[in-house]
Amino acid sequence: MGLDISVLALDWGTLRATPVRERLGLLEDAVFPDADVGLDGDVEPRHGWVWPAAAGMPWCARYEFPGTTGSYKPHFWAGQAWEDVRDFAVPALREDLDPFLRGLFWHDDPVAPPLDGLLPPDHGPWRPGLLVACPPPTVSALAAHWARAEPLLEGLRPAYDVHAARPGRWIADFDEFAALLREWAVAVGEAERRGWGLLGLPW
Repeated sequence: MGLDISVLALDWGTLRATPVRERLGLLEDAVFPDADVGLDGDVEPRHGWVWPAAAGMPWCARYEFPGTTGSYKPHFWAGQAWEDVRDFAVPALREDLDPFLRGLFWHDDPVAPPLDGLLPPDHGPWRPGLLVACPPPTVSALAAHWARAEPLLEGLRPAYDVHAARPGRWIADFDEFAALLREWAVAVGEAERRGWGLLGLPW
């Protein structure tokens, strides 16, 4: 078994207004709703948005990356690919993809807003090093980075084919790399449109 991830778009004010000790339970309900057959191993998992994420949570939606079936592996290999090709990207693309991809690749970000107090300190199996938290201002910044980066992305294809393509693995080529970026852009764009934040949760 490997690490899987789910992304929640949610009203940040509602989350903050919820007592800290109750937040983890709500998030667990959003990721593992009892009635969600998409989490049954014998049933095809849901892709895209689930609205609402769970019953009684109209302020929260779950996004399942269509191209990854919930696995972290494509995110890891996309991160490796960006490291391989980054030095060959035009500076304007690097300037905006670097911050846009921090959330997608689920790396710790030393310049991210502090998460102190977002969840109770004894949050058990949740791994704080992989918890991505993007309050609404951060989501707006990510959307702006993508708006500038997206028109330049296709220009990365020739360098990617030379330096980052790895047939036979997750994220084998530029098209798979670009598809994952665009899926992250869907999550960012919808949250930004609603004025919501994003949480990336490992499970």
